[in-house]
Amino acid sequence: MPLSPSETTTLLDALGHLPKKKLGQNFLIDGNIVEKSLQLADLPASGNVVEIGPGLGTLTRKLLDAGQTVHSVEIDYRLAENIEKTETEAINQGKLCLTRADAVKLPLGSLPESISEYAIVANLPYAISSAWLESVLNTERLPRKMVLMMQKEAVERIWAQPGTKEYHALSIFISNSYELTEKHAVSRQCFYPAPAVDSMLIRMDLKEGAFLFSSTVRALIRKIFTQRRKQLGSLAKKEDQNNKEILLSWLEQSKYPSSSRPEQIPPEEWKRLGELFATVD
Repeated sequence: MPLSPSETTTLLDALGHLPKKKLGQNFLIDGNIVEKSLQLADLPASGNVVEIGPGLGTLTRKLLDAGQTVHSVEIDYRLAENIEKTETEAINQGKLCLTRADAVKLPLGSLPESISEYAIVANLPYAISSAWLESVLNTERLPRKMVLMMQKEAVERIWAQPGTKEYHALSIFISNSYELTEKHAVSRQCFYPAPAVDSMLIRMDLKEGAFLFSSTVRALIRKIFTQRRKQLGSLAKKEDQNNKEILLSWLEQSKYPSSSRPEQIPPEEWKRLGELFATVD
């Protein structure tokens, strides 16, 4: 079970640790939410799971109890040191591989290159959620499912629809690889200290035939979305010759006029652009 608020503060005091707002350190104190995470993950009897920001180790312990080999990434040395002390047996048995690192720079922790079948289950620090998802895509090693605790607004932004102000490049990249299969609202009161926003627990499943944009195309789409209100035709003409020709060809083949704005183009059309670039690489 997660620690109660008083147990959490007692342990943090014993560790000489103050929750760091810049790292998004809000510790889960509701056991029902931990159980819900495991229920949504629906993990096999044994497998490999990546966990980001294990904190005080509540979710880590549940994943270990569920028979998983856990690859955790923790940037805070005091919290990592505490887990190393409390989970010595699991570490010695090779069931817990704890990496002290920035998860944006090392999004899959110690997960061996040879492992292709794995899941991610994590209470993501709010400050890194979008950047971390981008880093996962950069690895080109997509997990079969992700169960993530995220800020509610971040979830709405990632899964935004075309034509809305929230719709952006990451919405396109994620929705071409994953489908949002479940979501569960989580009150801010389930954490200590309570954040200023509510959260959402979501499950994302890898699509059959998932499409992964190349890093070059992702960079181009991100660049285009920095001028989301401008016409795509005029944006294309500002690119180098190669990019300009592909963008204009893409627009000619689509049902969308060159006067369309980036925010109006649905994810499947951007996928077509990615496929066009792949044919000329």
